[in-house]
Amino acid sequence: MLPSDPAAVELVTCGKIEIEGRLVDASNATLFCGISAEGVDAKCVYKPVSGERALWDFPDGTLAGREVASYLLSEAAGLHLVPPTVYRDGPFGPGMVQLWVDTKDGDDLVDVVAPRDVPAGWRRVLRAMDRFGDPAVLTHSDHPDVCLLAALDIVLNNADRKGGHVLHGTDGRVYGVDHGICLHAEPKLRTVLWGWVGERLPDEAVEALRTLRTAVRGPLGSALAEHLTRAELRALQRRLTDLLADPVFPTPSADWRAIPWPAF
Repeated sequence: MLPSDPAAVELVTCGKIEIEGRLVDASNATLFCGISAEGVDAKCVYKPVSGERALWDFPDGTLAGREVASYLLSEAAGLHLVPPTVYRDGPFGPGMVQLWVDTKDGDDLVDVVAPRDVPAGWRRVLRAMDRFGDPAVLTHSDHPDVCLLAALDIVLNNADRKGGHVLHGTDGRVYGVDHGICLHAEPKLRTVLWGWVGERLPDEAVEALRTLRTAVRGPLGSALAEHLTRAELRALQRRLTDLLADPVFPTPSADWRAIPWPAF
């Protein structure tokens, strides 16, 4: 099942979850599952609140809700960059359930390569040295959807956009996953998608921001209030207002680490 399938939201909301394994590289309990309802089968990710690791700067038990809020914002903006995501009960209690995105092998959108191996048109983020002391470059695709995802991350105040969280689906679309550390009231943007620093946001992103600014003042704001504090909602509104006043990709702040670690 593709994320764009009209039945996907209903499936992740009401389907029966069967745990098949665990994604061991994740810092919080992240379970790979089968999900089925009325003869329709797919795969999903289930992150129970009971498996969330405590963080010093995010309230306990709120990461699943932030994943859902990120999906709601992406959908309301008309960007469809986050797979269908809901908050519901599961085998280990309430948590986030998200449709699994199938990807093509070897079709990464973010990479670390030797300077001479940067693909044509890709954006260079930083230069470094690999573990052997040879030059290396953190780089990412110039795909239009990657650009839109970078813009959405500004709105989400995404504190953990790793390279492995940017997926190129088999449907050709780009999807962002793992949004548990988003939407804090304080600035925390950490991302590998810095390739457009100082450039104007694409027109599609600006239009999406206008749509969101209106939506947040209505029913969307009420839906987000189930997962975010009033201070976080006010900060979201400020980010939208500030970006529309100056629709330019920001420069990394010197006040905090600009790239998550590890980067993948």
